[in-house]
Amino acid sequence: MEYTQAEILQTVRMTEMEHLDIRTVTLGLSLRDCATDTIEGTAARVREKIERVAEHLVRTVDEIGDEVGIRIANKRISITPVSMIVEGARSKGDYVVLARAIDEAAGRVGVDFIGGYSALVHKGWTRVESDFLDSIPEALSSTTRLCSSLNVATTRAGINMDAVRRTGVLIKEMAERTRASGGLACAKFVCFANAVEDNPFMAGAFHGVGEPEAVINVGVSGPGVVNHAVRHAPQDLPLDELAELIKKLSFKLARAGELVGREAARRLNLPFGIIDLSLAPTPVQGDSVADIIEAMGFERAGTHGTTAALALLTDAVKKGGAMASTSVGGMSGAFIPVSEDAGMIEAARVGALSLDKLEAWTSVCSVGIDMVAVPGSTSAETIAAIIADEMAVGVMNNKTTAVRIIPVPGKDVGEMVEFGGLLGTAPIMPVNKFSSDAFIRRGGRIPAPIHSLRN
Repeated sequence: MEYTQAEILQTVRMTEMEHLDIRTVTLGLSLRDCATDTIEGTAARVREKIERVAEHLVRTVDEIGDEVGIRIANKRISITPVSMIVEGARSKGDYVVLARAIDEAAGRVGVDFIGGYSALVHKGWTRVESDFLDSIPEALSSTTRLCSSLNVATTRAGINMDAVRRTGVLIKEMAERTRASGGLACAKFVCFANAVEDNPFMAGAFHGVGEPEAVINVGVSGPGVVNHAVRHAPQDLPLDELAELIKKLSFKLARAGELVGREAARRLNLPFGIIDLSLAPTPVQGDSVADIIEAMGFERAGTHGTTAALALLTDAVKKGGAMASTSVGGMSGAFIPVSEDAGMIEAARVGALSLDKLEAWTSVCSVGIDMVAVPGSTSAETIAAIIADEMAVGVMNNKTTAVRIIPVPGKDVGEMVEFGGLLGTAPIMPVNKFSSDAFIRRGGRIPAPIHSLRN
């Protein structure tokens, strides 16, 4: 790729004035060669490999950021789903020993998060995976950087409702184990439909089995850049022209992100994987997806018409990225994490944004019910029902959807919970007061839709 002087100057302006950053450079790392016949042996090999391959990741990425003048907010690692590398252990062992080894290795190399304490259970689970699932609450509550995910549905398989029900129970246990910090463990856990193998964003990142030994993936941010442009566009600008404006900005964001990613890959002597052009907000004022929506002509994010606006935004972002790079991957769209977006926080606080509206937004953007806090008294069955709805949106629309929900112990609707850092602050949102328990207790599997039969 070659860059013109005008592109470079515009990128510098976006960096200085409009909150442009590279949200994450993520090292994807296969740990399949670390499996042994004991959990302790696997933990030792995992620790050694992470520390060896990622030894220079943080320093190298920081140097590149300083040289090009673009802030790189996070350095992360995604690993092979851990449930896959413990299958061969002769004795059950303590999976949390492995979780802590991964977390400690991540701390030694200096990354912010490491994702992949995960399992793919969209059609069922093995005996080992069943035991592994039970370890997730303790693993997340006793570590700092470790993130976890479960894939419980795909368009080709349908929805594993036994896994959905079990996930509701696991989330309640995570929340209770981290009661003193507002249920923080739940913020490090995601439940997916159609999970992707090259996602660089946490908490749902894992290194898929179709990926190379090690690879560099990049997640670009940039809602502040898009927000600035939309707010300064003419108020009567037609929507097709507004979409074109966003598409052109996304092109430039993708170019900047790929420049950083390819240079990091070159210096680390690793292949470059993908750039994920998802608009990922932060609690900083102006760095908000909700603010972009409101700048299009709405009093508050969440009101009528905002699903259409989010569809326009997501589509324009994808088109701009596809124009800029042949390596666009991950989820590439717009994220809607409530606690991590100042505009979303305010919209939820004043009642403009509800769980039902977030569910509707899921059909047109990346992920779904994300960083949503609900009353601590919310039952495991209700949480499972919320997950089931999101999984259905993903399965029927052949897209990735996800749930990251926190039943905050001791909190009720109208109160706030503080998670700190990028995780932000969340208002406790109401859930529907009517029961879904009998439906969730049925278990079994919701069959794949007819349009999954594509062969």
